[in-house]
Amino acid sequence: MKQDDGAARRFLLGTLAGLLGCMVLWGAGFAWFVNDALTSPVRPPVADGIVALTGGQGRIEASLRLLAQGQARQLLISGVAPHATTATVAGALQPDLAARLPAGLWHQVTLGRHATSTIGNADETAQWARDNGLHSLIVVTAGYHIRRAIMEIHRTLPDVALYPYAVHPPALQSPLRGSSLRLMATEYDKWLMASLGLARNMTTRAQN
Repeated sequence: MKQDDGAARRFLLGTLAGLLGCMVLWGAGFAWFVNDALTSPVRPPVADGIVALTGGQGRIEASLRLLAQGQARQLLISGVAPHATTATVAGALQPDLAARLPAGLWHQVTLGRHATSTIGNADETAQWARDNGLHSLIVVTAGYHIRRAIMEIHRTLPDVALYPYAVHPPALQSPLRGSSLRLMATEYDKWLMASLGLARNMTTRAQN
């Protein structure tokens, strides 16, 4: 009986130590992730195209600014509503930005209406890039989303050079707020799953 009690105690202590180690590793990784998400974007090199992944504030605006500045010759806005048009997208912009955009800029913009997830964004981007013979892309999304977005797009376009351009939505302007931390913790876990290839596997199973 004593031997059984000792074995059970060692097993319990080992399990607790393992859980504690996992928590420490998760916490250290999360601290790195938050710091990375808060890093200010640097001006990317000129590329063949730009892709903006919808789902948060500032992404479309940043991509249009880059397009207007000549950082690429065409832009994909991936994940818009099925019935969206360039007119409705333009109408949702801040008035000062909309007024500064060249009149013919929207002829360089393609709206992707099929993506409903990051993996969908990656697939939609890959199709657009292949159709247009693009070899380099600037990827515009939120700082907490950029790592996962680049990873998923690279999996669909391994031969295309990808340049991240991360914007700072309101959640990153108050990073210590509870809702911001919860959002980034969720995005960190999604990035971990994507790193292990679990996210795409789960999506594939759901479609079968």
